[in-house]
Amino acid sequence: MIAGPGLRTILGAALAAACCAACAGGSRIPDVTHDGLVRVEGSAVDRAWEKPGADFSEYARVDLLDCEVAFKRNWKMNHPNVRTRDMERIKKTLSEEFRKVFSEELEKGGYPIVAEPDDNVLLIRPAIIDLDVAAPDTNSASRSNSFTTSAGSMTLVVEFYDSVSGEILARAIDRRHARNVGNITWATRGSNTDAARRLLKRWADLLVHKLDEVHGVQGG
Repeated sequence: MIAGPGLRTILGAALAAACCAACAGGSRIPDVTHDGLVRVEGSAVDRAWEKPGADFSEYARVDLLDCEVAFKRNWKMNHPNVRTRDMERIKKTLSEEFRKVFSEELEKGGYPIVAEPDDNVLLIRPAIIDLDVAAPDTNSASRSNSFTTSAGSMTLVVEFYDSVSGEILARAIDRRHARNVGNITWATRGSNTDAARRLLKRWADLLVHKLDEVHGVQGG
C-alpha cells in the first residue's frame, strides 16, 4: 500500500476549498485546486474536483484506507461532561462503521476490497471532519438523559488515487445532517450509531452509483 498524506493534509485541502466556498455565501468554489484538480459541475455532493483526463473506468477494485475522524472545533467546550476517552471511542466507532458500511456497499456493487496496489485498484483515502454529535451517550453513571431531534452532522472529505503511482485523481467534500426524526427522542449510543450508519450508507451509495456510471453498468 502506498504511503500518502494523513488527516492534516486532507484537512488542509478541505479547508482551502471551504474557505473559498464560504466567500459570498458559498458561491466562490475554486475552479482549480492547488494540486491541479478541476471542479466538477452538477455533482451530487457539495464540492467535487477531478484530474483532467482521469479515467475511472480503469479501476475495478478498491483499496479503502481507514477513515480518520475529527470533531468540530470547540465541540468539547460545548459538551464539558464528555471525557476525552469518550471522544476517542466515538471516533474509533465511527471509523469502524465507515469501513463496514463502505466495504459492504462496494462489495455488493461488484467492487472488491483489496489491500495491495495494482493496475486496476483505486485507492480511497477518507476523512470525516467537523463531527458534531448532538447528544453523545457516554454511559456515565452520573450523566443525565440526553434528548434530541437529530443525531448531528459531519463532513466527508474523500480523495481518490491511482494505487500504483500515488497520483491524485479526484477529491470530494460533502456535509450531511442526520435525518430529523420529527419529534424529541432519547439519544443513546445505539441510536447515534444507527443515524451515522444511515449517513455513511448514503455516501457509499453515491460512490457505487458513480463507479457504475463510469463503468456503464445498467441502472448505475
